[in-house]
Amino acid sequence: MADKLPSEFDVVVIGTGLPESIIAAACSRSGQSVLHVDSRSYYGGNWASFSFSGLLSWIKEYQEENNGEEWTAWQELILETEEGVALRKKDQTIQHVEVICYASQDSDEHVEEVGAVQKNPGSVTSASTNDPPDSMVTACSDTSELTTPLSEPEAAREVPDVDVTLGNENHGGDTDCSQSPLEQEKAGNLPVGEDVVDAPKKNRITYSQIVKEGRRFNIDLTSKVSTSIRIDPHIVLLLKCIMISWSCSFHSASVHLLYSRGLLIDLLIKSNVSRYAEFKNVTRILGYQEGNVLQVPCSRADVFNSKKLTMVEKRMLMKFLTFCLDYEQQPDEYKAYEECTFSEYLKTQKLTPNLQHFVLHSIAMTSEESTSTLDGLRETQNFLRCLGRYGNTPFLFPLYGQGELPQCFCRMCAVFGGTYCLSHAVQCLVVDKESGKCKAIIDHFGQRISAKYFIVEDSYLTEKTCSNVTYRQISRAVLITDQSVLKADSDQQISILTVPPVEPGSEAVRVVELCSSTMTCMKGTYLVHLTCPSSKKTAREDLESVVQKLFTPYAEAELENEELKKPNLLWALYFNMRDSSDISRECYNDLPSNVYVCCGPDGFLGNKNAVKQAEALFRLILPNEEFCPPPPNPEDIVFDGDGLQPELSSPKPEDAKEITDQGEVEECLEK
Repeated sequence: MADKLPSEFDVVVIGTGLPESIIAAACSRSGQSVLHVDSRSYYGGNWASFSFSGLLSWIKEYQEENNGEEWTAWQELILETEEGVALRKKDQTIQHVEVICYASQDSDEHVEEVGAVQKNPGSVTSASTNDPPDSMVTACSDTSELTTPLSEPEAAREVPDVDVTLGNENHGGDTDCSQSPLEQEKAGNLPVGEDVVDAPKKNRITYSQIVKEGRRFNIDLTSKVSTSIRIDPHIVLLLKCIMISWSCSFHSASVHLLYSRGLLIDLLIKSNVSRYAEFKNVTRILGYQEGNVLQVPCSRADVFNSKKLTMVEKRMLMKFLTFCLDYEQQPDEYKAYEECTFSEYLKTQKLTPNLQHFVLHSIAMTSEESTSTLDGLRETQNFLRCLGRYGNTPFLFPLYGQGELPQCFCRMCAVFGGTYCLSHAVQCLVVDKESGKCKAIIDHFGQRISAKYFIVEDSYLTEKTCSNVTYRQISRAVLITDQSVLKADSDQQISILTVPPVEPGSEAVRVVELCSSTMTCMKGTYLVHLTCPSSKKTAREDLESVVQKLFTPYAEAELENEELKKPNLLWALYFNMRDSSDISRECYNDLPSNVYVCCGPDGFLGNKNAVKQAEALFRLILPNEEFCPPPPNPEDIVFDGDGLQPELSSPKPEDAKEITDQGEVEECLEK
């Protein structure tokens, strides 16, 4: 990073989460000069993905004492005609971080993460199954400063040397500090020694192996999938498939999610940002019934072999789902029930109790008590329209994790001239007293940087600014297991499961299980994300009962049992994350008119809210510009100067590739 940045930009964006990254890309694409900074040493903020050792560094950072201190040095740099709005030094959106290591490890084995270089000894304590809830893992959080956006992978990344303690066994291990997936490109494909390639004894995966293969993990802080939308030409056949297939998950509880209608997918294709990412189709939708995990049939063979519904029920459901596809055209069918809940409306539709439960919980995936009729119809329609575009389910997952998505838009911003600085903190916003508008920022070097517009991630705002804001909380768990929750012929399954509330007052839990082909975990393991709205004090209290239903804590005695009913749980992380979505601008105190706040991740399954917010803020800043238009054809670019046509270049060689047409982009998404 240069010692001194330019002193003036059109737009300054603080934070590299998904909404901020989309806005930065859109502004840069529209010809605005953009400075995009983040006090963190990695891209994505709470949308980021980490290698295993990078996650340990992140854990230590959030387990350290954090008193919410603010910057003070800026006060000496403010003029009499100005006032400052202080920003936070440290993020406080993550709370109650708890880590438990269930996997064993050999006492005489010293492990290093492949490609890692030792640095900064630290200590890690790994809790056993019986450890109290406050048992936590810590790791060194020293990370290398990234000076350019999305740089190419370095030959070796300096990492902390971590000592792991499990009971009476001590081991050392080297771990890799946070390195963004796009920066490491295909780091998961790094060559490894024979000792890594050789498969361990069946059902025996040690903590040492997890550390050693740490770069093969890309662990998301937020669990999301993308949804695609298109009405399939054979929608009648699909409706018949849905009628039968979803009947096996009658007792699945609703997950508080909104289907995105393809906003993110459409934006990726339109802007050609999709060339920076690859996706896999979610292969299975699972249901949880009477203590068992069941697969919802999606293929034709599975559907037509199902005998869960009678022919009468199939006709009743067919008629209702056909109505839902174009319910707006038949307002008389639902007008009288607009003030009722969707559950009450279903009771009037000549559906059996089983079908009512099926539509409410398995298709619309809505709350029985709080979802209105219109919202329920809308969610049912969205689900039906999302089927059949890229596979048997409506969902896509990005290879290398959700952290790829913010980085894709950061790269687009950089290609069109955006300036990036990580590990670059901002002390305060400088506000002109007369106009009431923000005129500049003061960074941690004391440099004043002016701009017309300022985008700030919510986590940077101080308690004084947010004193009137009421935040919700999301409970999250990240698990590493040794097999899938539902065995299949192929071990490369990407699954979504919803688990009903365990007790009255608790929330339904969404489970996303990822296999190694998603490039998010090492071979022979699964990465499992659990998410629900917080209803108790800590995430562990919210989610541990579901974890116990689905998984068995690792134990040496179970290795002799070849027919394990549940997957072994090797490692678990619990934490609470702030949900700052849907907060009105008026809730923030003394916010200048040209300062716009972006929220962090919400508890919904898709990314709809992030895209909608980014587009709304962009239109406030540049109302006459198109939001993320398609990139120009290189052959149409005209250069100023003496008539010589220089070679096309960009910040990255790979970014100078000829722009493909939309058909090729869609083929990329279909991979």
